[in-house]
Amino acid sequence: MANSTTTRQSPNPEQVDAHSVASRSIAERVRALGQNRIGALLLLLATFAAIIWANASPGSHDAFWDTHLTIGVGDLHLDFTLHALVNDAFMAIFFFTVGLEVRREFAIGELTSWSRAVVPVAAAVAGLAIPALLFVLIAAGSGHEYAWGVVISTDTAFLVGALALIGPRIPGRLRVFLLALAVVDDIGALSIIAIMYTENLDPLPLIVAAAGLAGVYFTRYLRGGRGPVYGTLAIIVWLAFLASGVHPTLAGVAIALLVPVYRPDRRDVEHALDLARVFRQSPNTAYARAAANSLRESISINERLQSAYAPYVAYVILPLFALANVGVEISRENLAAALGSPLTWGIVAGLVAGKFVGVFGSTAILRVLRLGELGPGLTLDRVAGGAALCGIGFTISLFIVDLAIDDPAAQNEARVGVLAASVIALLIATVIFRISDALRPGPDSEAALARPVDPRRDHVFGPVDAPYTIVEYGDFQCGFCLKASGSILEVHEVLGDELRYVWRHAPLTQYHPNALAGAEAAEAAALQGKFFEFERGLFADQENQRPSDIIRLARDLGLDMERFERDLTAPEVTGRVRDDMLDAEAMGITAVPTLFVNGRRHVGPYDAQSLIRALEKSRGDAAPALPEVVDALAPAAPGSAGTVPAAGAAEPGAEAVSDSTDAPAREADRSPDRPETT
Repeated sequence: MANSTTTRQSPNPEQVDAHSVASRSIAERVRALGQNRIGALLLLLATFAAIIWANASPGSHDAFWDTHLTIGVGDLHLDFTLHALVNDAFMAIFFFTVGLEVRREFAIGELTSWSRAVVPVAAAVAGLAIPALLFVLIAAGSGHEYAWGVVISTDTAFLVGALALIGPRIPGRLRVFLLALAVVDDIGALSIIAIMYTENLDPLPLIVAAAGLAGVYFTRYLRGGRGPVYGTLAIIVWLAFLASGVHPTLAGVAIALLVPVYRPDRRDVEHALDLARVFRQSPNTAYARAAANSLRESISINERLQSAYAPYVAYVILPLFALANVGVEISRENLAAALGSPLTWGIVAGLVAGKFVGVFGSTAILRVLRLGELGPGLTLDRVAGGAALCGIGFTISLFIVDLAIDDPAAQNEARVGVLAASVIALLIATVIFRISDALRPGPDSEAALARPVDPRRDHVFGPVDAPYTIVEYGDFQCGFCLKASGSILEVHEVLGDELRYVWRHAPLTQYHPNALAGAEAAEAAALQGKFFEFERGLFADQENQRPSDIIRLARDLGLDMERFERDLTAPEVTGRVRDDMLDAEAMGITAVPTLFVNGRRHVGPYDAQSLIRALEKSRGDAAPALPEVVDALAPAAPGSAGTVPAAGAAEPGAEAVSDSTDAPAREADRSPDRPETT
């Protein structure tokens, strides 16, 4: 079994053609929308349905959701209205998924490194404080100042969905920034719900809840049957929160924060593969169950639960919540009351203006002070559009309306404010993004190298001040990248120390499933000064890049194995690869290798002669003329491949910046990229 997955031929970078949208079926188009867009559209439809229902049949909306539902036997029973069932029980699942995301981001995500998180964290904190302050100033004297929690939170589901629908052409880095911001925003909102909107606290049930949460934590050590144990303890904790007076939805958050999260361990993956091989040799029920369990356990329960619950939250729970809570009666009297209500205007101002000033203002200040990094492509105009989107406070805002305001008339005014603010925020963000895209034409932005070469960051072979530069965005499992290496070798043989070569990651995981793991492994090797040696090893055997192959290669190179395995999941490593991938997305890279010659995208053949002519064309006045050997080069054969530069080539000298003393060599006799099935 040569590989753990099936690799497919990636697009030829010289023949990339856009997929015809018109030829896709309706089902394909729906799937192409993605879960975030579909969820946002369903939420929007449920909102319209609730408003139409409440106005077409006044009173029936509230009467339906006030229907009582009794669960239990005899004295042991729970009595809920349908409205409470949605808000207290179903929304606990929503907050559970929020808690899972918070836990993941702090454990292995964007918030693991303070230097990477400082900007979104500061933006989120300012986006919590300024809207609340603005609301209190406007609503002062109305008797509803206590409802300031309505304006503090951004609706993450709507935020991501709206970004997918109306965001900029290349939203990748903005999406990462807003998701990190939303996580901190959710923490603030959940904390405020727990502290400010909990009444009649009974400490005894909280002791039961604490014991249940302790059980949730220790369940991870059970050898099997953890699912039923987690489920039973979750119900106990939820009931204890309900009895204590603390809003029961917070039980979902508390449980989620104790669910373990980790990156797949290579030993677990290898064990799962071994069991799969055993099952293939001797298929029976026992081996099938063992292989399935091992595959499942190789992924953390946090990520498994997120994948399992996300569709239900997006497609069922949030639309139900909107249907139950957005039944606003729009009459002349109600609109007049809302237009003259400080409560309504406080909510609109807090969400629309407060969120924008808090998020955009704090980000701009940090940028001026040079604190934190936004990354290439994430300009202040894009941040402005994202800051406007943060004014969509739909789900949690409506949730807090029900907690903070008792008067039905005032609740109606508050809901009008939340809906109005969300619509205004969406329109403002749309205008900002359209202007931003118009000011940044796609073709020009994709033709230039988004991130300048930085010897302190990049993997560079050659003198740092070499007049000629080739930057390659590539994939260690891509045969086309292997072919390009032969051409770059020939260029290096001609130019010598006049050329510096830079490698950046753009793994095409939809074609080469092991490419991302290879990229992260190369970065882990780079921390021990062995990037180019590791690159050579990966290119030498593109068909075998399973976890065991990567470990064997690291051992053969003499790396500190304990440190290497630890670094494989380090934020520094995963963040570096993701940054390269986001840069590639920002430049519209869909096929590799994609080469940049002296900072400009190379279009056309990438044989040595073409590359040298491109270097000559881009030469500045201060650069020396290229050696008169271009015409002597034979046109590169389609299957040529080699080493960049060869291990025996002249060393770059004292000025060279390299991750190792050796150069990034690659085998010269590899075949072109082709479909491989294992």
